Amino acid sequence: MLTAHRLTCVRGTRPLFSGLEFSVGPGTWAHIRGPNGAGKTSLLRILAGLAHPEEGEVRWNGTKVGSEEFRRELMYLGHRAAVKEDLTALENLEFAAAMDGVDLTREEAEEALGRFGLAGREDLPVRFLSAGQKRRVLLAQTVARPAQLWILDEPFTALDVKAVDFLSNLIADHVKAGGIAVMTSHQAIPLPPGQVVEL
Repeated sequence: MLTAHRLTCVRGTRPLFSGLEFSVGPGTWAHIRGPNGAGKTSLLRILAGLAHPEEGEVRWNGTKVGSEEFRRELMYLGHRAAVKEDLTALENLEFAAAMDGVDLTREEAEEALGRFGLAGREDLPVRFLSAGQKRRVLLAQTVARPAQLWILDEPFTALDVKAVDFLSNLIADHVKAGGIAVMTSHQAIPLPPGQVVEL
């Protein structure tokens, strides 16, 4: 269970949101919505333990976020998450897994990339991939390592229709299996209805 308790976020002197409360449990997902500048990305970073709120706290299964256990259960993909251009798609996936302390075999990495339509491009330096393909390299992390909590900032950006359908089904399957997803999107999310958090 991910719980946000009376969160307040301030950027400079401007409050983005205050007193925000919600919780997301196993088998459910939340759509964070609001206009540009409302603080959606800031909220996701707070939920992921990457930023601190001005007031309030975020708890994972009753414990404040940031613990090693929480990081093992978290898959966070930011809107501006970048791949390393000089590494191959495969090396990017292996590097991300190593940073998260996850053992990932070459076969598992290749399978993850293949599921995102990158079969045959595993050994290409990422600088030769299109923007949508680079995004797929990042998103392949969702199938390359286990995590109960997925926090995704604009996950459908730069994806074609086929990739959007695939990712939507992947998220739906994750939630059906008892996972939790929290995400932002400026477009409609093709998933069964979830909780909406308006900023």
